[in-house]
Amino acid sequence: MTTGPGPRRARRAEDRGRRGDRPTDRRFPIRAFGLRTRLMLAFLLVAAVSAGTTAALTYREARTALLKTAQDTAVSSFRDHVQQTAFALPVREEGIEEVLRDLARKGKPRPWVVFAEYGSLRASSGENPVSTVITPELRAAARANPRGSFERVVKDGVPYLTIAMPTVFRTSPDSLLPSGLVLYAVMRMTDEQVNVDALLVAARDGALPGLAVALIPGLIAARSVLRPVRDLRRAARSLGSGRLDTRIPVRGSDELADLASTFNESTGQLERSVRELREAEERARRFASDVSHELRTPLAGMLAVTEVLDEDADGLDADTARAVRLVSAETGKLAVLVEDLMEISRFDARAAELNVDEVDVGEAVRKTLQKRHWTDDRVRAELPGGIRARLDPRRFDVVIANLVGNALKHGGAPVTVTLRTEARSPGTTVLITEVTDGGPGIRPEALPHVFDRFYKADAARTRSAGSGLGLAITLENVKLHGGTISAGNRPGGGAVFTVDIPLHAEEAGG
Repeated sequence: MTTGPGPRRARRAEDRGRRGDRPTDRRFPIRAFGLRTRLMLAFLLVAAVSAGTTAALTYREARTALLKTAQDTAVSSFRDHVQQTAFALPVREEGIEEVLRDLARKGKPRPWVVFAEYGSLRASSGENPVSTVITPELRAAARANPRGSFERVVKDGVPYLTIAMPTVFRTSPDSLLPSGLVLYAVMRMTDEQVNVDALLVAARDGALPGLAVALIPGLIAARSVLRPVRDLRRAARSLGSGRLDTRIPVRGSDELADLASTFNESTGQLERSVRELREAEERARRFASDVSHELRTPLAGMLAVTEVLDEDADGLDADTARAVRLVSAETGKLAVLVEDLMEISRFDARAAELNVDEVDVGEAVRKTLQKRHWTDDRVRAELPGGIRARLDPRRFDVVIANLVGNALKHGGAPVTVTLRTEARSPGTTVLITEVTDGGPGIRPEALPHVFDRFYKADAARTRSAGSGLGLAITLENVKLHGGTISAGNRPGGGAVFTVDIPLHAEEAGG
């Protein structure tokens, strides 16, 4: 018979659980749409909108100023030259072309092509007497406005400035009479377009470095926001793992600093509350353990006396015999309660140990049933041979006895104990023990609490023959073996308790 690791193994498992979250605290990964990414995108979006708006406004103003300068210069120059030129009316084709060429040579800020329209007469300073960029809208504006009009036109991707200037007679200082001759100046604005394109490229090239430079304050801002967030996440993870003394450094006086202060105050209050609860729980456990220990000695004497009284009860009168038997029964219940309290106190103090030995599981169950005289028709056993396992015989006996006794007491006959093994995953085999009964089953609202200490499924049942700790002790014994236990109801009626204990490969082989 060997002694298992017991509480040392439990403490090592707990330490591993407490250290289990440390690797995840090393670095916080940059997620595709994490807070850092969203902050950077928001910062870049604001910078891009600002840079784009500034560049667009600058480009628009510079373009307007550039085009307006060339446009005003051309319109003013053309108007002055037209007003200074004398025309013989009616206009004839032979003399008008030379006048038009002379006007074209005087073009500012660059050469013009000058066209003339007089009735059906069409003439120009160039090769074609009619221009394709002079629109009907400009002709209509020239007829309506004797002081002249202009229009910018794009033809085949080339920008033009077209100016219409009607010649007039001045009949009085405030009265102008159209002569019927309208002169048009057409000037290519390719140089201005080149300058406008250069402005656009400059605005674009100036905005892109601005966005790149904006990354630096963006990273600084994201870092200043994310540092307390990372601290808070790390602290929350640490707090969740049980380290209640976790605190966050408070930096600055902004909202994040207020959040850190609030977290520290909350964890401090939580630490104090948990410490008080643990101290109260420890005092309660120590009280139960001390009381149980102190009761064992007088109970031993009381049990010895009640056994003697039981033997002599038949010789007493009826009332005295009933009283003697009642005292004997209640003393026995008290002894069971004290022993169960002592056992549960050992589990709470992590002083319970496994004394494992290789046993024939089916034979161990038979011995448990025979020891308690559960060999009649009330209890059935389906125990295949050859199932061997390394178990603590005493604790496994307690598990079977508590489950069968609970089924007989609160369920109903027949009670069936079934053993089997099952392969759960490669290299893992589980010993499955099922105890079923023929009673009405467990109410759904009571199922989550059947393993709680002193839990009563029937609130009206103030007393029972047991201590109220049987299933809680069963749970602790199963956990000590590294197994699990569950409670449920069968489809056809009746409760079922299932115990799973993992086996090693050689144990499963028998």
